[in-house]
Formats: sequence, structure tokens, C-alpha cells
Amino acid sequence: MGMEEVGEIGSLHSQIWEQIELAESYLVCSLYEEAASLASSILNQLSTIVTGHDDDDDGVELHDMLESAGMVLVQSLNELGRVSEILNELKQSFSSVGAIPLQVLLAGACFQISQSPSSVRNFLEEFLSKWRFVDDDYYVLANDETSVDYVKGCSGRFRLSVDDYLDVVEVYVMKVLATTLNDLDLAIHWVEKAELPKDRRQGLLRRLHSLHSARATTTSSRRSSALSGDNPKKQINIPNGSPQVSDNNYPLNDDKIGKQSVIRFSKGVTPYDWWYRTLNLKLGNIQIAISNKKVAFGCLIVLVYWILRRKQARLKGIIKRQALNIKKGVVDLWQLAFSYQVNPLAAMQSPPAPLRGAQR
Repeated sequence: MGMEEVGEIGSLHSQIWEQIELAESYLVCSLYEEAASLASSILNQLSTIVTGHDDDDDGVELHDMLESAGMVLVQSLNELGRVSEILNELKQSFSSVGAIPLQVLLAGACFQISQSPSSVRNFLEEFLSKWRFVDDDYYVLANDETSVDYVKGCSGRFRLSVDDYLDVVEVYVMKVLATTLNDLDLAIHWVEKAELPKDRRQGLLRRLHSLHSARATTTSSRRSSALSGDNPKKQINIPNGSPQVSDNNYPLNDDKIGKQSVIRFSKGVTPYDWWYRTLNLKLGNIQIAISNKKVAFGCLIVLVYWILRRKQARLKGIIKRQALNIKKGVVDLWQLAFSYQVNPLAAMQSPPAPLRGAQR
């Protein structure tokens, strides 16, 4: 490859990267129509570029450009609500299903799996069938256009590691077959026949068998519950200890029994029910029925009377003490006022005669 050709390829790659950056800008700015259209145009343009070796710098850069443009296309279609068109658009944008970058393929499958699981199943089956397990170490793309001998010594878009290949197997087996389509038998059969490392195969089979056992247990318990509910007369245990029998013609399931028990129990412990109950007293041949309400009122009257009696005795004590204090004060004042001794003969005696010397 001459210098001029290398320069032309470098210039072309620069232009494509500028277009990819523009498509990503459209996506960020919520211009999804423009982003999807430009990404599809970039993928068509990249499909015409032929690289001589996949393990050189041009091949690695081409793979990065395909992945970037493909992710813009998938996300734009998802935002536009055109999820059902994602897989068809990817098939048209790439030469084959096996040539779709792994991250682009997984993103498109996960977006569409909820709307069209059958389409995703066929799509992933076609992708997985394009790869061959080589040297118990990695997977290579082997189809009509690319031979195993060519890609065996290459890396990049014609080669997948075991972990990358198992990522697609995980989505296909666990999410599509076992969960969405609920076909565990098909999932187990596919894992047993697929070209997988022995330890990874055993791990997947253990998970699938465990899931199968859990579902079988759940199904059997539901069947036993349905059979036990066929009896038209079913005894209901109520919290107050009195069993009752349902006489209706329909079986009572556990939810209905539980609800009736709760309602009956709540009625049995109503806080206002005791207010209207009666207390039966028998005195000889005379039977007296007294309601709890009357008993409560009688107790309340006795309590009020007892409180008033205590208050009355206390009030009398206070008044008595105050009266004694007043009486004592009056007596003390009286004694003080009349304690001075007055001579009753003083008024009848004449005053003493003055001395003569004093008259002179």
C-alpha cells in the first residue's frame, strides 16, 4: 500500500469520524430523526470499505467506527419509538448478522425483546450460528463470505473471546428462551448441543435445571391447592376457637378464609361490644340482669360520692381550724383590753389637801 493510498484512507477515516461525532451530537440534542438518518448513511458508507487485514490498525479503526455508528442508530430508533425496526435496520446496514458489532447487537436485542421475542430469538440464533469454536480458546466468524482459515489468525470483528460469545448466549438462553418465551426444555436442549466450553456449559445447565425445578415445585403446589379447594364444605378456624363450616357450593380458597377470619376476629374484639353486655345475677328465685353500662355508671357514682366525702371532710377540717384561730384571737384581744385593774372607790375619795407652806 503506497503512501498516497494510506493518506487517502486516513483522510476518509477522518471524514467518517466527523460524521459520527455529528450524529452523536444530533442524538444528544434529541434530534433523533437526523441522528438515525446520518448513522444509517455512515454504516452504508463503511460497508463499501474493504480492509486487507483485520488485525491491522485500519481494521481496528473500522470496527470502532461501525460500533459507534451502530450504537447511534439503535438508540435513535429506540427514542423514536421504532423499536420493532431495530433488527431489520441492522440487517440492512451490515453485510451479515455475524458482522454486527457485539455491543450493537446486544443493545438492539435488549430493546426489542419485550415487543417481539420471536424475532429476537431468530436474530440471535442466526448470529450464534455464524461463529465456530476454535482451539477451545476463542470463536471465529465462519460464513460463506469469510473462511475459518482466513479469520483464524485475525482479531477484531472476525473474532470473539469466550466471554463475549457467552454474553450473547446469556441473553439468548436465559432472557429469551427461559424467561420471555418460557421454554426451558428448548433452552436446555440448545445448551447441550451448542459449541461451548465444558465448564460454561455445565454452569448454564445447572442454572436451567434449578429454574426448572423451582417452576415445577410452584406448579405442583398450585395444583395441590386447587385440588384441596374442590371440597364444597370446608372448615374454617376462627380466632375465638369456634370452628364453622361453609355450606356454599363453591370452594373457599385460602385468601377468602383468611379474610373471613380477620373480619370475624375484628368483630370479636370490638372495643365497644362489652358496653352492651349484661351481667346475670341470681338471688334465690329472682334473676336480675344488669348491663355493663349500668354497672359502670354505678361505679362512677360511688367514686364521685367517695371523692366528695373526702373533700367535704377535708373542707370541714379547714373551716374548723379557721374558726378556732378566730376564736382564740378574739379571746386574746378581749383579755388584753380588760387586763388593766380600775379602783372603784377612787371616784368617791377627795383629793389630798395642799400643804400650807405651799399656799404661802
